Amino acid sequence: MPEGREKRRLAAILAADIVGYSRMMAADESGTLARLKALRTEMFDDEISGHDGRIVKTTGDGFLVEFASVVDAVRCAIQIQSAMAARAAGLSEDEQMLFRIGVNLGDIIVEADDIFGDGVNVAARLEGIAKPGGICISRAARDQVRDKIEHPLEDLGEIEVKNIPRPVRIFQVLFDGTAKSAPKIDNAAQPDAVVDDDKPSLVVLPFDNMSGDPEQEYFSDGVTEDIITDLSKASGLFVIARNFAFVYKGKSFNVPDVCREFGVKFALEGSIRKAGNRVRITAQLIDGASGGHLWAERYDRDLTDIFEVQDGVTQKIVAALKVTLNEAEKSLIAGGGTTNMAAHDQYLKGRELIWGINKTREKFEEAVACFHRAIALDANYANPRAGLAGAYLLDHQNHWSDTPENSIDEADRLVGEALAMNDKELLAHMVASMVAMFQKDLARAARAADTALSLNPNYAQATGVRGVIFIYSGEPDKSIPYIERTMRLDPLFREQYLHFLATAKFVAGDYVRAAEYFRERISVNPATDLSRALLAATLGHLDQAAEADRIWRELMEINPKYSARDHIARLPFKNPEDGEKIWQGLQKAGLAD
Repeated sequence: MPEGREKRRLAAILAADIVGYSRMMAADESGTLARLKALRTEMFDDEISGHDGRIVKTTGDGFLVEFASVVDAVRCAIQIQSAMAARAAGLSEDEQMLFRIGVNLGDIIVEADDIFGDGVNVAARLEGIAKPGGICISRAARDQVRDKIEHPLEDLGEIEVKNIPRPVRIFQVLFDGTAKSAPKIDNAAQPDAVVDDDKPSLVVLPFDNMSGDPEQEYFSDGVTEDIITDLSKASGLFVIARNFAFVYKGKSFNVPDVCREFGVKFALEGSIRKAGNRVRITAQLIDGASGGHLWAERYDRDLTDIFEVQDGVTQKIVAALKVTLNEAEKSLIAGGGTTNMAAHDQYLKGRELIWGINKTREKFEEAVACFHRAIALDANYANPRAGLAGAYLLDHQNHWSDTPENSIDEADRLVGEALAMNDKELLAHMVASMVAMFQKDLARAARAADTALSLNPNYAQATGVRGVIFIYSGEPDKSIPYIERTMRLDPLFREQYLHFLATAKFVAGDYVRAAEYFRERISVNPATDLSRALLAATLGHLDQAAEADRIWRELMEINPKYSARDHIARLPFKNPEDGEKIWQGLQKAGLAD
């Protein structure tokens, strides 16, 4: 072999991981380690060697195994999972130890005793997708084991997975004790209203502020956000939301790596230099697979031409990706709502303050002042009124002002004014939907969210709100595709929407899956009280009163003033019996206050 050439081979890879390992370690570290050691001694080593496997590495919560035969790998996985299920029978949930397993056939890179490459990475992604106690395998593995094992395979479809540049076809192995139901797959294809697998997918990375003045950061961020919004209006594109794209702000990165992280095919990056009344914007469209430039341009313009520049960038990207805009989309992208650049500047400042991740009373007050200044500069500018409405909506939830009880009515008034000036104002429709939901007017909330999505099919917040409205309207099955799409559009808020995914399952009566999702939400947001309350109710329906009591005690430590009765009364369920399910679950667990 030539010097420096990497060593490769084709192999079957099995990746396994313990479900809820961190929770078990936190509850009983020494006991968990002892049980894991016993399992390896009594079961894993013998099963793996008996199927001619080699343990490549072990981690605290799992292991990676190489096999020469896919059939041996899958049969080993089935034996392990069947034995684990038998061990778990009769044990409490805290005592059970379950694994997820993924199996892939692929090309691997060999270095000493370790292995790397996509063949390994895909196996790890399959393991993450498998449900507790389950096994997922790739299409390559399926092709080798078909008709060679006695267990049926359930086709779960193609999905895009993290750090893998192509979709992966996934199959679930059905064996004794495995229910015929697909595990949760965040990126799975959804009904026609939310499918985007065949669309060009794009992330717009934060444009660099080249002005030499940190105080101008809001301007470069504002231009980036406006370009994201305009591109999102093209129904032929899939565009990652601003929140997640801005995770890379101020960081060095490799564009192909970022595209794999987001599961998209293209990236737009650039820079902005603002000096006096002049602005220079550079933009590059990059192929996520090769890193090559598909299009690049530099604009040197007066500040008054900023909307024209933004429109020009959008049109060039759309053309480069061979997407056709219909006439309605063309009209939505054109223009910026004002010719007063000072008003627009104040609007950008206010928007940056109020919609940032870290929200405070001080930022709320500064944002309100910016929006009022924008309105004073251009009384016919709809955007700052929509921004104000959004600020008061957040005040209603966070109680920043001295009179938060008046804020929902103020938001309603302002959003009405904004829409009267510009009925295409996206933020106004989204805020109108949330205001109506808080007012328990679900029909109006649905109309506003649907209008927002007709104007911008990639609008993550409106997509999420529409999913939540379906839950409260008594149609939880319809909500799930919208919530899962929101997680895909805006992964930064995935943990927030886990709560609603769990709530949808709860309302649908699927308490087993609801408990899984609530637990996952709690694991990524340990301070949540609402998810714990609904998990306790869910466990009540599952006749797990002792576990429900433990969760309730955690909730009381986090929020001693929590009242289930007040919480249920605030939820805008169209069908009172849906909200009553929470109360009934708590009663079954002996926790009703």
